[in-house]
Amino acid sequence: MVAETFEIPVEKILPEANLYKDLDLDSIDAIDMSVQLELVTGLKLRGEDMREIRTVADICDVLEKRLAEQAVDTG
Repeated sequence: MVAETFEIPVEKILPEANLYKDLDLDSIDAIDMSVQLELVTGLKLRGEDMREIRTVADICDVLEKRLAEQAVDTG
């Protein structure tokens, strides 16, 4: 999703890659990413979720946390 949406070469998208420093995303891109993540996952992300995201690995961590919360809420 990050590669397609922001036209970033896949080989640059590493877990430790900083979205802002290494991948040159900005605050508008962060909003676009939030929308895309919600569309792809069906999850509703909160502002605090997006503030936690600095690296590619952080995206995975936030999504895992939200999925776990959703499972508890529906379980």
